[in-house]
Amino acid sequence: MTAAPPATRVKVCGLTNEADVGAVVAAGADALGFIVDVPVDTPREITAERAADLAADVPPFATTVLVTMADAVSRVCGLVEQVKPDAVQVHGPVDPDGVADVAAAVDAAVVKTVDAADPAGARTYDAVADALLVDSSDAAGAGGTGRTHDWAATRDLARDLDTPVVLAGGLTPENVGEAVRTVEPYAVDVASGVEAEGGVKDHDAVRAFVRNASRAREEVSA
Repeated sequence: MTAAPPATRVKVCGLTNEADVGAVVAAGADALGFIVDVPVDTPREITAERAADLAADVPPFATTVLVTMADAVSRVCGLVEQVKPDAVQVHGPVDPDGVADVAAAVDAAVVKTVDAADPAGARTYDAVADALLVDSSDAAGAGGTGRTHDWAATRDLARDLDTPVVLAGGLTPENVGEAVRTVEPYAVDVASGVEAEGGVKDHDAVRAFVRNASRAREEVSA
């Protein structure tokens, strides 16, 4: 008998307040993302101190993720020490050696964001990070654009990598099911797609997103 694929995990990113943290946990999300030290203008960025406070209130068995575009390994490591997340998601121009240095220095899993439009670049991080987050990037190398990309191409990339793939970019409660069925990723990541306004989550949308992602994976494994 062929083993069923594991359930697709769900990360809700860009949390800024206690109410949203509680709603995301109650909805059954697996991971919660806190954005710190990014050079782009986003209503989801919070201070390291605020991220540490919010992460400390997340109950056991839910993963806390520090999301940062800090480009110096020492800065990334310093933020991990301050926030104390379970994982750190590294954006921007940190090369594979730098990602390896972060992984060796911190007591946290390391996720590297890669550009969906550059599969060759993504492959250079294979087996260096604990997971690769495939996103639609802007000119500054930042994700969170709210744009989808070619899911079929990402599916092919995921099948070619040893490292688990997290799918991001323009996901919503309405399209996450199709995305999961197409890519069969290890996890999906959402921020603006479940918001009432910038930096504030729509709790009904969060619940729908988690539910639809879970149902889609069950359909794949049926």
